[in-house]
Amino acid sequence: MSGYDASAAARVVVGVSGSLGSVTALRRGTALARRLRAELWPVLAWEPPGGDPAARRSPAAGLLVEEWQRLAKQRLVSVLDEIFGEEGPGVPMHAVIVRGTPGRALVATADREDDVLVVGAGRRGLQRAFSGRVSRHCLAHAVCPVLAVPPSPLESDLVAVHRRNTWHLRMDTRGL
Repeated sequence: MSGYDASAAARVVVGVSGSLGSVTALRRGTALARRLRAELWPVLAWEPPGGDPAARRSPAAGLLVEEWQRLAKQRLVSVLDEIFGEEGPGVPMHAVIVRGTPGRALVATADREDDVLVVGAGRRGLQRAFSGRVSRHCLAHAVCPVLAVPPSPLESDLVAVHRRNTWHLRMDTRGL
């Protein structure tokens, strides 16, 4: 055999936050892991409120770090349960929580050349200027292929409905 290490299974690393974009990325990453016969690595990155500098200044931060980490783990478990239920994803899975900014945490986790990093691509349209930072960071810094998954069409519809509700605009129900 050439330099291939069969004990190092290929991994599909997916950024998970609970947002609709990350759920779409998780579903796409799961399908990819099945096709590649790879391990699925859902990753939730977390930071203390106000970031690490604020946490270092706080005298109670040491006590709160464990609680923040517990809450991050609880959020990841909740998202995975909601998406996969009791059956699981159908592939080997290794869920990870990482302290740090999402882009850096994902790039650090997907550190092998044979990994595939799957992230949500952010919003479309004018809001794109204010979103998509994580996917841009991953595309610029990852050592492995990156799949930036566009938002689901349902997400655009939900955003439009939310906007109409926020501004108390009437809904056009003729097409329903």
